Formats: sequence, C-alpha cells, structure tokens
Amino acid sequence: MRFDILTLFPGFFESPLKISLLGKAIESRKIEVTLHNIRDWAVDRHGMVDDLPYGGGAGMVMRPEPVVQALESIPKLKQCRRIYFSPRGEPLRQERLSAYLEYDQLILLCGRYEGVDQRVIDHFIDEEISIGDYVLSGGEVAALVFLEAVSRLIPGFVGKEESLQEESFSPLLEYPHYTRPEEFRGLKVPSILLSGDHKKIKEWREKESHEITASRRPDLLKKRG
Repeated sequence: MRFDILTLFPGFFESPLKISLLGKAIESRKIEVTLHNIRDWAVDRHGMVDDLPYGGGAGMVMRPEPVVQALESIPKLKQCRRIYFSPRGEPLRQERLSAYLEYDQLILLCGRYEGVDQRVIDHFIDEEISIGDYVLSGGEVAALVFLEAVSRLIPGFVGKEESLQEESFSPLLEYPHYTRPEEFRGLKVPSILLSGDHKKIKEWREKESHEITASRRPDLLKKRG
C-alpha cells in the first residue's frame, strides 16, 4: 500500500519512518511512504502558504493554491482516497480501519494554523478524520497515528498475526500483561498466569477484559449488544 503525506513539516516524519515496525515495513516494501512538502508549491518566493481569514478572526488559514497543486501533483493509483485530519472529522475507530485496506493509495493532508481553505475540503478531499476530541497544532501527529494504525493490519506488518486479534478494541479493551520477575518489590504476578492451565488463563483474561472495558469504556459494551 502507498501512503502520500502532504505537510509543511516533512522533517516531523523522518525519524518515526526509520524505526520500529514502520521502518521495517518500509524497508521490506510492505508499505511505501512518500512525503510532499506543501511549501514547494508556495504562492511566492518567500514560501507563503497561508493568509488571513475572510471575515476576520484569529490565526491564519492555508491557501487553496499550494494545497491543491500539491494534491494534483501526486500520481494517483486506481483505488485512491484523500484524507484530511481535523477535530471536526469522523472519529477514527479500530473497526473502521480495515476498510482502508481496500485502497491501493491513501493521500494524507496535514493542516496547520486554523486549517485549510474550505474549498479544498469540499472539492479535493474524500474524507475528514479526527483522532480524538482535542486540538493539535497540526495534522502531522494524526497522520502518523493513522499511518501506523492502518499499516498494522497489513499482512506481515506484525510478526504474529494472532496478536492483532487480542489487542485493545478488538472488540474489548485488552487484559493486563505481566512478565519477569515473578515478584517485584512485593508485587506478585497473578497466580493463575503461572498455573499452566491455558483454559483458566483464557477465562481469566476474558473476565479482566470485560471488567476493564465496563469500567473505562462502557460504550464499547453497548456496541457489542
């Protein structure tokens, strides 16, 4: 799968794209990530990409010309979707992620300042996505979250595919994990995990997942029915 990321700060992605599972996936060509600096299409020699909002108000707005020209410069594959990250977008949830695997290419637009001119969103973007009910300085963090969340579902990205089935939001919050030492500062690993009884361990984990979900995210239980 190919990801094209449009940003004013391509340097933001340089280290994350070289390390851990993302770096390995890029190196092994399971995914392809290309960064596009929107300033390459600035409206003047000073690198201007934003301007004051019509009607007044605080902050600056990214102008449509450089953003649209950047979008149009990207070679499009047959199955392509253009995404803009915004607090007012549709919340990104785990159950939605697999739908993006149907695409050959995902183009991710990172806004800055007060956002981008609405005409860009209305006519050159397919979908607005929010990663949470809070405001960030720009869409770069959201793009990186989206990139990893989708990439993890690509076969071979995670070593053991079965681990994906047990992770949080699939469909309950994940149960607690413990490792060595068996006792740390008087705190012991639950004895059931040391029993070797896989049936009882599975039951314990399911119970813990249900209780954690009921306590922290009861809305997920309602969705399950």
